[in-house]
Parts: sequence; C-alpha cells; structure tokens
Amino acid sequence: MPTPTLECAVLMADYGVTVKRGTDSAASSVEPGSDTVPCTMREFLLYFLRLGTFGFGGPIALAGYMQRDLVEQRRWISKQDYVEGLALAQLAPGPLAAQLAIYLGWVRGRVLGATLVSIAFILPSLLMVLAISALYVAYGGLAWMQGLFYGIGAAVIAIIVRSATKLVKLTLARDRPLWIVFIVSAIVTGWTEQEILWIFLAAGVAAMLIRTPPNWLRLGGTAILFVPPHWLVAGLDGPATLPVLLKILWFFTGAGAVVFGSGLAIVPFLHGGVVGDFHWLNERQFLDAVAVAMITPGPVVITVGFIGYLVAGLSGALLAALGVFLPCYLFVIIPAPYYRRWARVPQIKSFVDGVTAAATGAIAGAAYVLGRRAVIDLPTLAIFAVTMLALIKLRKVPEPVVILAAGAAGLFLRGLGGVPA
Repeated sequence: MPTPTLECAVLMADYGVTVKRGTDSAASSVEPGSDTVPCTMREFLLYFLRLGTFGFGGPIALAGYMQRDLVEQRRWISKQDYVEGLALAQLAPGPLAAQLAIYLGWVRGRVLGATLVSIAFILPSLLMVLAISALYVAYGGLAWMQGLFYGIGAAVIAIIVRSATKLVKLTLARDRPLWIVFIVSAIVTGWTEQEILWIFLAAGVAAMLIRTPPNWLRLGGTAILFVPPHWLVAGLDGPATLPVLLKILWFFTGAGAVVFGSGLAIVPFLHGGVVGDFHWLNERQFLDAVAVAMITPGPVVITVGFIGYLVAGLSGALLAALGVFLPCYLFVIIPAPYYRRWARVPQIKSFVDGVTAAATGAIAGAAYVLGRRAVIDLPTLAIFAVTMLALIKLRKVPEPVVILAAGAAGLFLRGLGGVPA
C-alpha cells in the first residue's frame, strides 16, 4: 500500500492500523467497531456546530476531535465508518476535515444529514471570517491592525514550514519517485510563484505508471440589470462587476476541485491565482488572509471567505465559500454509497500518492515564496524563529495561541516605531 497522507497516518495509528506495502487499504484491515449509540439529528448537528465554533488546530486536530468525541466517547459513529470516511476524505480532492464531517453526516442521515452537517460545521467559522473581513476593509489602514498582521505573517510562514516538514516525513518516506515529484513541484512553485495544475496531474499519472503499471504497460465587462447595494459587492477596490463575481465563483470552485490533502495544500494554488494571475490581492493582503484562517476555528480553507470579501464584499465571500466547499460536498455524497468497490484499486492509490507528493512540494515552494514577503527584517525573522522553536519544542501549545502571541509581538514592535508602515 502507498504511504498514507499525514492525516491518515496519524489518525489510523490511533486505531492500531498496520500499514504495509502490498496490502489492501488500511480501512479494510480495521474490524467493525462495537454497536453504536443512537442519537437524534439535532444532537448530531449541535455537536458539529460546536466543533465549527471552537475547533482550533487545523485538519489533523479536527479529525482527531471527531474520532475522540463521536467514536470513542459518544459512540455515535462506528470505528469502521470513521476509518472509511477518513479514507474517502484522503482520496478525494478538497479539505479533509470538511469532507470527513460531511461523510459522517451522510452515515447518520444520507444526503440530508450530509447537507445539514456541512452547514453546521462551516457556518460558524464563515461568520467569524466575514466579521473580520468587514473590519479589515473598513479599518485596514489602522496601525494596530497592520502591526498585528506584521507579526502574524512571520508566524504563518513558520507554521507552513512545519506543516511541510511533517508531510515530507509521513508521505514520502524513502520512496524515490515521490521524492522526485516533491522536489520538482517545490522548485516549480518557488520559481514560478504559482501552482500549476498539470504538474499535479502529471505527478499522479507518473506515480501510477511507475508503482502500479497497467497490464498493457507491463507487456510493452458585462452590464447587469440591477444595481446591488454597495456593501453587497464592494471590496477593497470598490464594487465588483458581474464578470468578477463569476470569475470568483469559477476560480474557487476549481480550487476546491483539484487540491488534495490538508487545508494548507490550497495555499499555493490560491496564491498563484489571487496574487499572480488576477492581481486581486497583494502579497501582504494574501498573508493576512492565511493568518485569518489560522486564528479562527473550523476548516483552514475558510480563508477563501476573507479573500472573496476583500475582492467583492459579502457576495464575493459567499461565492468563494460556495465554490471551494461545493466540490468536496459532491465528492463525498455522490461516491459514498459505492466507493468501497474502487477505493482499493492499486492504480487509484498510486495516483493519489503522486498528487499528494506534488501537493507537499507545492506547500514547501509556497513557504519560500510567501516567506520572502513576510520575513522582511530582523524583527520578523525573530518572530519566525521563535515560532518555529515553539512549534517544535512546545508541541501541546495550540497553533492559534502561537499566532495570537506573534500578532501581539508585531503590535508591540510597531508601537515602538521600529516597524515600517
């Protein structure tokens, strides 16, 4: 079996699942859990509403909370259903924690359950991001907010570097083809400052052909009809036009449909489009968007709501969130009844491993690209170094605490007058 991604490796280890090459999927090696305890849909939705409101720590932590609360403590979900949902979330593109939550909702209530759980899980963090976005647009020029993000930007780079390091250790191992894919993807992302889709697809195909070759290879400016309220479509640069709104929806739908792995995997893809191709945000504003995702609970990809708001106000935020979450919702509810039959196909596993290696390389490349803009002087270098040290040595300290501490440091340094405007 190919080496699992970071999330699957950590969480499957909690169940004592042994992962070996040449065996079936880990999900198939887990014995069904004990009988589950019934719960009402209201209780189930309230749990995900609380998780979306207070669940800090990123995809690994969120998936771990679901395992602890729903499987071990409440026993609302069986171990078998949980591990199979985790495998599906790994296999399909999109944010892992959101997909796992949607699958568990499907287990409890099929399509209606999946739909309600997705809303309950995503809505709290989206509302928080909308509130922060409105303040950012209205008061973005204030010194205290600039100082806060001055420190947070450097800390975000440290978290991205740490995440890339963990992914390298747990996804590449000693697999030479995957290392080659990782290095190529990192160099291309760092050099071009954007994530190139065909490299991901080529990486998946290459890994599939090398590791599990098929038998044949073994053998040889539009006007609109109404004027919406200013606050509904206005971002940093004023009201957005209908073509811009449609472009936001299309771009973020594409992002949700092609990016595999944890929430940070979407960062280089977003950077290439938002900063490089469309010039919707500058480097500092993009780093601020990533920082907002770090200091709010729920899925990391909720940063798209902040980006959409800065571009086109409330409409842009809602369209961006709809675009990025709709593919992962469909990738869960459509194959959920059938995916056990094809999830164990070796070629599909190899393809996913290749894409995951490319995504890991892209994260490393994005850390370099973004780091050049965030670590700009000795104070930000010091914040970056201290954050890296805290992440390595103080493993139990939640990332939002580290982020907020870095923001306070940046605010203090700016207050001393030693930070450029």
